[in-house]
Amino acid sequence: MSQTSKSWAMLHTRCPRCRRGNMFAGGMYNFGSNKIHEHCPHCNLHFEIEPGYFYAAMYVSYALNVAEAFAVVAATYLLTHNSTSPWLYTGVILTGCLVLAPINFRYSRVLLLYWLSPKINYQPHLDIDDTTPYL
Repeated sequence: MSQTSKSWAMLHTRCPRCRRGNMFAGGMYNFGSNKIHEHCPHCNLHFEIEPGYFYAAMYVSYALNVAEAFAVVAATYLLTHNSTSPWLYTGVILTGCLVLAPINFRYSRVLLLYWLSPKINYQPHLDIDDTTPYL
């Protein structure tokens, strides 16, 4: 039995304890369905460790937004070589932040649970495939 890698589980927004269950219901850009499950469907981990736990994800999301804004500004300058129009950069930054908002919502919570939560640890014995039929 091979274990699921941490990077694969983070990229696919899987539970940090079992790395099998989906953390979110629905697709990333589906309206109204970008919600986190209360419990992991595989190992029953309660994702919100304490009341208001995901308020800390706002700080992670802020850091992601700042990094993305710098990257978008650098890419815009490299593509246009325009350093005189503040409206170009303002529009590009705002558009980039709006387009990347669902990604920031998901991955700020994923990063919070994987890297900044000492109470949640990977349990290799839970990393089993339930979809295999028993013969």
